[in-house]
Amino acid sequence: MEFAGSVAGIEREAGVALLERPHMAASLRLDFERDLLSGQTVLAGSHQEPPLKVVRAFGTGDGAALVHLHNVSGGLLGGDRLRLEVNVGADAQVQITTSGATRIYRPRAGALGTSQANEVRVGPQGLLEYLPDAVIPFAGARFSQWTSIQLADGAGLFWWEILAPGREARGEIFEYESLELKTDLMAAGRLIAVERVRLEPKKRTLDSRARLGAYRTWATFYICRVGVGAAEWMVLEAELRAVLGLLGRREDLLWGVSTLAAHGLVVRCAAKRGRDVLPGLREVWRTAKWRLYGRLAVVPRKVN
Repeated sequence: MEFAGSVAGIEREAGVALLERPHMAASLRLDFERDLLSGQTVLAGSHQEPPLKVVRAFGTGDGAALVHLHNVSGGLLGGDRLRLEVNVGADAQVQITTSGATRIYRPRAGALGTSQANEVRVGPQGLLEYLPDAVIPFAGARFSQWTSIQLADGAGLFWWEILAPGREARGEIFEYESLELKTDLMAAGRLIAVERVRLEPKKRTLDSRARLGAYRTWATFYICRVGVGAAEWMVLEAELRAVLGLLGRREDLLWGVSTLAAHGLVVRCAAKRGRDVLPGLREVWRTAKWRLYGRLAVVPRKVN
């Protein structure tokens, strides 16, 4: 597991590489704009191909639009090549969550693995809060994900991802074949974070101290607002360290906070119990949103 704190000289992978030789090629594009008359963010346009689907956008009390990502097939199947594109217009505010955990199923014998490409753009003074449930790779699953996020001047981002070890209730712990996550985060035209993760539990055991050790579930949370100065990020980092220090016992839950090269910070978590992760992420979200926007972080309601 690697995280590149310095991004100089790193070449960008082409997102289309994940979409080659599809078993099922499907895409979901969501375009959000702020209505100038009402001040409410609306889903101005969309393109939907099964199994990805959004039923509608819900208005929230603070003018944001809330949407739920659905997968009508119940999960990601072997050979699927999925693409998610999100465009948040100037001054628009968007919350995206999922209707449940994302399940990565075992591919059939001889089938390709599953991949998803995410392309996200947030316009000037826009805000995107991406707050999904966990990704659960089933035994034998092979999954790769490429995410590109571009933030314009004044844009904000709260983006977390949670990775479960498998179906714990069935005793499936790190029985997936491979999982690869690639993330490029750009702010005002500057590459501020690059993440490359590849896990192959059967080749390299994850209980090594150099990897996850005794922990099973882990999470990453990017918090950004373009234009906020370095001194304010240092203050927020110290505040979050104090908040996280009160959340749990060290032997069960590890948290880390670090500022990025500019315009944001990253929070990481490793937990022995998956149920301990989400409360911490929500507390970090509440603290950071109040500091950066002076507004409450309201947990999105779920729909089925």
